[in-house]
Amino acid sequence: MSRRTVPVTLLAALSSVALAATVLTLTPAPEPTLQPVAALTTLDLSTANRRAPLPGLYDWSKAGYRGGAGLPGASEITPDAACQITSAELASQYAVTPNDGVDDSAGLQSAIDAIRTGCSPSASYTRLSVITLPSGTINVSRQLGVDADYLIIRGAGSGAGGTSIVFRPDANTRYDTLTDDGSDWDEDGMVSGSAKGGWIWPGRGLFRVQSRGVHTSYASEYAAAPANRKDLFEGTVNVHWKAGLKLRGKTGDTGFSARAGDTVVHLATSGSMSAFTVGGLVNVRAANSLSFYAQQNITAADGTLQNIHMRQQIFTITAVDATNRTITVDKPLEFDVPVTSTSDGSAAIDGAVYDSKAAPLVDPVLGVGFENFAMTQEMPGLNPADAIHNYGNMSPADEMHGIVFKWAANSWVRGISATMTGSHPIVSEEAYRLQIVGNSFDGSWNKGKGGNGYFRGSRVWDSLYGGNTSRNLRHFTFQWSASGNVVIGNDFDSDVNLHGGWERNNLIELNTVTVPYAHRSGSCTANCGEEGGGGPDASTWFPIWWGAGKKAVKWSGSTGPRNVFFNNTMTKQITAGAGYTAYYADRQRIYQFGWNGTGWKHLDSAGTPIPDWSGREQLDYTGGHGVDATRTDPGPSLFLRSVTGGPSTSPSVGASPSVSASPSASPSASPSVSPSASASPSASPSASPPASCLTVRTERPSIWSSGYGMDVFIKNNCSQATTRWTVEFDLPAGTTVSSSWSSVRTRSGQHYTFTNVAYNGDIASGQEESFGFNAAGTGLPFNITAH
Repeated sequence: MSRRTVPVTLLAALSSVALAATVLTLTPAPEPTLQPVAALTTLDLSTANRRAPLPGLYDWSKAGYRGGAGLPGASEITPDAACQITSAELASQYAVTPNDGVDDSAGLQSAIDAIRTGCSPSASYTRLSVITLPSGTINVSRQLGVDADYLIIRGAGSGAGGTSIVFRPDANTRYDTLTDDGSDWDEDGMVSGSAKGGWIWPGRGLFRVQSRGVHTSYASEYAAAPANRKDLFEGTVNVHWKAGLKLRGKTGDTGFSARAGDTVVHLATSGSMSAFTVGGLVNVRAANSLSFYAQQNITAADGTLQNIHMRQQIFTITAVDATNRTITVDKPLEFDVPVTSTSDGSAAIDGAVYDSKAAPLVDPVLGVGFENFAMTQEMPGLNPADAIHNYGNMSPADEMHGIVFKWAANSWVRGISATMTGSHPIVSEEAYRLQIVGNSFDGSWNKGKGGNGYFRGSRVWDSLYGGNTSRNLRHFTFQWSASGNVVIGNDFDSDVNLHGGWERNNLIELNTVTVPYAHRSGSCTANCGEEGGGGPDASTWFPIWWGAGKKAVKWSGSTGPRNVFFNNTMTKQITAGAGYTAYYADRQRIYQFGWNGTGWKHLDSAGTPIPDWSGREQLDYTGGHGVDATRTDPGPSLFLRSVTGGPSTSPSVGASPSVSASPSASPSASPSVSPSASASPSASPSASPPASCLTVRTERPSIWSSGYGMDVFIKNNCSQATTRWTVEFDLPAGTTVSSSWSSVRTRSGQHYTFTNVAYNGDIASGQEESFGFNAAGTGLPFNITAH
């Protein structure tokens, strides 16, 4: 093995900014072989297994569906047969027949609409309706509006023999307005009457969980709008522009309706309060101000300052006082709420005074679940292999998402396999208490300009992302005020991206984040862009990305306070062809980004706020420079009491490099605990039977024109049990594995390797275990071996 010195230095050392932070020099070590770790799909996420809030840290104990309730089981399904649409009834009553090549969009939408009108009014979280999708391929050509409360859309499985939804957007779904250079959807240029495409941000998808209600003031424009513009008037405008009330100052503090830590919000003296109800949801949003921008190290010279509500959150209303015109919310506010953009003493932005507001969610979609099916967006003429490490937009008109949650709450996604979506496989925009668990996401046709191809949580609160596997996406992202979320036990091959917009108080723990060198904006063939819309830069994304104020103002603003990383296995291939180096590797240390021990702090170098994370990923921000690393915890999780199947906290196999802090060219800040580096973790040693003891057989339960599904069975012919297995094979050129399940997949060219996950590694003598995959292309595996 080669030995080399890997200096953890500033990649942008040529920047004109004086950077004076501790950097680390690594003593070389044997180059490790990177061993992927499967997502932790068997964690006990129940309320009983959650830790009580730790003193001095955020309370994450209520993250996820209904504040910690278990996801629904059979006992929560309504006994009303009329509200359980079977796969046979889908065929007989709604003409949804699998594998017939006919567009099923109208039938599926009619079934959803039937549940909305006939079942949702009397449904509840314990009387859920169900639409059961058939096995086979279902064809969809337009966005399906899911605005039926308390509904499960459930397939027959996400693997071979299950349900596969193939999305081929039609002319009324695809974007017909692109930017001048043709690189991205132009939401500002997509207009109809007074509406713009931005009203449907983050864009269209296969499923959209959002009200389709149209406010009376837009009725005539809606009626006149063409088919490909009608959705601009649906849902969102009911909350953003029509339902919100302005605010007034609190007694003795008249510039602010509420302060951080308060639970009472003071409403303006006029306007109807009828939509504010106890148990209902409210969106409290604070106007940007020059003072708030200055806190983020942002001035007008850094970019366009906007009259928007960067700080916002959805709460549950616990009390309404119509006499004193106040509402009380269920948890303390996490930010100050000025009455207007100038009531904190700031001058007006662009000469306009902007109001803070409290908006009741007048028509949220509640209790929607997606379960056990596969989905993909088919793009004739494009090759999925060309999308691997291609951070551009391959077809900007087709930037459709998989599942969109907007003005939705207490909903979930589990057991979904999303392969090659048009943009984000899962995306939220104003959502509360989601639970996204046990899913597999692999690839996107568009991962370039405009912020495409993320596993994205935007304006999402108190939600839980656990046990997901993500491959070939641009980022896992929190942005735009996302707060109180837990990201646990996921397996990512892209960065955890704190994208800016005052996202805060999120917990990221027990994840495996393995980022290759090719994961960089410069890996792109067309319609490329780095963060913020400029051309690709020379950096490579590290396991963490943090939105510096002067950079993130291009789209919103700085990342906010106290995003916590704990007990993750994060590794980065710093240079092409090199081994992987550990990142923030002290597994028991609590790394609080954007925090100084008592309040928010912008990340800095020698006291100067960094202008950009790019090229500064390896500076030491601990010791008073924006990352509080003064606390440790002996447990494996800050969220759960006990963890099974979590990444080992034992030392990696093989030698670890020693770490020493050395000063950079500039005077150093005080040395402190820093993102240390060590050899990547490899699999813990365990006995495995001889290769000759394991045999493999395959079955192809599904075959279609452009691919097939295959089940792979591993039999143990030895006298002793095995605790782990590996299957390897080659595929001919032109065929690739597009998705897989019940295994951990790696690839080198056309050679594929699959290893067991936690629940199927044990094979008793004479018994079988299995995994499966879907292939894009018709070539069959050869050179199959098992060991």
